[in-house]
Amino acid sequence: MVIRPLPGRRSLLKGSLALPAGLALPAFTRSGRPSAEWGVQAGDVSRDSALVWVRSDRPARMIVETSATESFRNARRVPGPLLGPGTDFTGTTQLRGLPPGEQIHYRVLLTDPDDPRRTSAPVAGTFRTVPDRRRDGVRFVWSGDLAGQGWGINPAFGGYRIFDAMARLDPDFFLFSGDTVYADGPIAATAELPDGGLWRNITTEEKSKVAETLAEFRGNFRYNLLDEHLRRFNARVPSIVQWDDHEVRNNWYPGQRIADTDNRYTEKSVDVLAARARRAFGEYFPVSTLRPGTREGRIHRVVRRGPLLDVFVLDMRTYRNANSPGDQTADPQGILGREQLEWLKRELARSRAVWKVIAADMPVGLVVPDTTEGRPHVEAVAQGDPGAPLGRELQIAELLRFVKHRRITGTVWLTTDVHHTSAQHYHPERTAFGDFDPFWEFVSGPLNAGAFPATELDRTFGPERVFVKAPDTANVSPVGGYQFFGEVAIDGGSGELTVRLREMDGAVLFRKTLRPGLVGQ
Repeated sequence: MVIRPLPGRRSLLKGSLALPAGLALPAFTRSGRPSAEWGVQAGDVSRDSALVWVRSDRPARMIVETSATESFRNARRVPGPLLGPGTDFTGTTQLRGLPPGEQIHYRVLLTDPDDPRRTSAPVAGTFRTVPDRRRDGVRFVWSGDLAGQGWGINPAFGGYRIFDAMARLDPDFFLFSGDTVYADGPIAATAELPDGGLWRNITTEEKSKVAETLAEFRGNFRYNLLDEHLRRFNARVPSIVQWDDHEVRNNWYPGQRIADTDNRYTEKSVDVLAARARRAFGEYFPVSTLRPGTREGRIHRVVRRGPLLDVFVLDMRTYRNANSPGDQTADPQGILGREQLEWLKRELARSRAVWKVIAADMPVGLVVPDTTEGRPHVEAVAQGDPGAPLGRELQIAELLRFVKHRRITGTVWLTTDVHHTSAQHYHPERTAFGDFDPFWEFVSGPLNAGAFPATELDRTFGPERVFVKAPDTANVSPVGGYQFFGEVAIDGGSGELTVRLREMDGAVLFRKTLRPGLVGQ
């Protein structure tokens, strides 16, 4: 068996200066024992279970130990899978039978499959299981769009330091709302800044071109884990992850063919690229509905967070129809596909949680154009016509109508994608289509990517932009600011849900509190 060697520190630091304190790369040493220097992650945590992720530097058996304390006295040991090249030496282990509402400490060990005495140093993490009691409340953060537009890990900037600001809030989980990598966005050694200075990236071979092979997609996910802030965050805060377009290619949809004139790609079938990207995505994130090392499973799912919250994770890529002008008067497939839409309606109707967060990887009423094929097509839902629903808006109208007629309360839409932060309130009195209840949509991001001006609002669902912060010019670097994340806190006593839109350092830009149990607010 041939194992590809890990990149040396010299190649990883190409284009960079010395690393400042607090930004250390994995050591990448090849000792006589397995190593887990890419860190650990937990995901899709429930009241009594969780998934734990790790990556080894060689074939190894994964073992997870859990304890109620950091001392790991009376630790419980859970054997995990054998990690090998079939999953790029990644693996997840499901922990079951955990106590609800408790802090769980875990550590991952890797053992040599031929000699169990040869064991890695333990890599520790922690998470809180979902409480049964309402009074404990819920707090989480969300954002997306990491390392886009060529703005990668810059040690002089402090790397992905926004993750430290999110960690300081001690959230119960992180909703990673898509564009978790930019597989179509190469990272060069340097990028020019408006003042004439240089942004200096850490670079790797896989990030030197657009991703086409499975190895290149895997390398995109590994790239972000070179950042110590992200690895430290992963060890402290469990995730709920979804994808959008840049895990594959900008503005992709099923069945798409890449133009022959796009010389960046030798593989012209987007379906082939998406299958490889989906496999790498499932290998590098702990997602309960995916099976690592295969293309099986699905991304859309409900993650139940106790009596106060259910999170409905959407997949607005896999089942969508082709991007078009969006002026169809009938569009049963839409952006979700019929099967996912019916699933979402069923799950919303059966939810007994006070709040129902719809985690959408694209916004509802913000016009996101697609000109990648040389024509003015629609990339998201809205198409700019303020009249009755058309195109993909028809499917969202059907969902909103269902929520109203079933008197489902507590729906809140969270999204990223547009590289600015804003709050939109949708109301039927401001539109010709009035068959829905008022709702809120909150937008955040990017995490470490180019920032862009605010997009046009489509008036079909009567949005009012209550708050927005965005630059006036396109692709503002992280040095220029405009890096954002959002926080949601649900009070265990009153049940009130408060959204705070925050800047990179954690400063609050906007706050909105919603009351529970109301039909539209």
